[in-house]
Amino acid sequence: MPATMNDATPSRSRILLACAGLTGTAFFWATNAVLGRATVGEIPPISLAFWRWVTALIILAPIGIPAVIRQWPTVKRHWRAMAVLAALSVGLFNTLLYVAAQTTTALNIALMNASLPIALGLAAHFTLGERLDPIRGLGIALGFCGILTIITEADPMRLLRLAFVPGDLVMLGAVASWSTFSVVLRRQAVPLSAAAFLTVQIALGIPVVAPFYLAEISQVGLQLPNLSNFWVFLTVAVGPGLLAYTFWNNGVRTIGASRAALFLYLIPVFAAILGYIFLGERLAAFHAVGGVFILAGLLLASRRPCANKVQNG
Repeated sequence: MPATMNDATPSRSRILLACAGLTGTAFFWATNAVLGRATVGEIPPISLAFWRWVTALIILAPIGIPAVIRQWPTVKRHWRAMAVLAALSVGLFNTLLYVAAQTTTALNIALMNASLPIALGLAAHFTLGERLDPIRGLGIALGFCGILTIITEADPMRLLRLAFVPGDLVMLGAVASWSTFSVVLRRQAVPLSAAAFLTVQIALGIPVVAPFYLAEISQVGLQLPNLSNFWVFLTVAVGPGLLAYTFWNNGVRTIGASRAALFLYLIPVFAAILGYIFLGERLAAFHAVGGVFILAGLLLASRRPCANKVQNG
């Protein structure tokens, strides 16, 4: 599928497909979080990120490399834009999140991740002309209330007890990285097929992760994938890696960065359900209340773009 970003009026089927794909993105990234928690102490975080992308590139190579070769003049013409996109997404976002997790709390990380739809909405409003109308603004606010309900366990006093540490600045960098990536992805037309685009994105992103990986090796030693844990790397490469990034890229191009960001509010909902099923984590009333807020906000804010045609900014 061409990677052009300037289709003025996406069809209803394309919009519905983009919404379904963005829901899948949230599910896969929730899976990534659950697997990350399940493998704490077994797989170092940057090692997981590095080998995840190496595995994804190997899987994609039989399709992606021929696509890149066929479209090499376009790749060569747009390599600077692709390098920026790769550094911001594959290279920096998850890596900075993992680094932040070393010195800050899960609650702080969740709060800052919850700011992504707001940050993206404002960035898209001012740089892409994606109008942040009152209905969409209300949807973002409802979703944010749902996130706060889940991560504070419906206890507002937990917010007053937050303590901020240097890792929080790193996490803010991760939020800024993903917001900038999504805006650039929407704004910068790179007319490549999906396979070629993702192949170049991963190939250019891995060298950005590499210095973080080498620093981790110097601290904990070299730990390569083995027969007992290779399934973890394979899972995060295919789902949270290849499929999620393909769905996200298509969603941003089809319905816009700010609307696509709203689907990130579904991540904690899926994570709570998956954690309950696979990790034995409890489900409580606050999960249901937060989920209702999130779904209501998502339906409200995406009702018109998913039901009608979207005008690109």
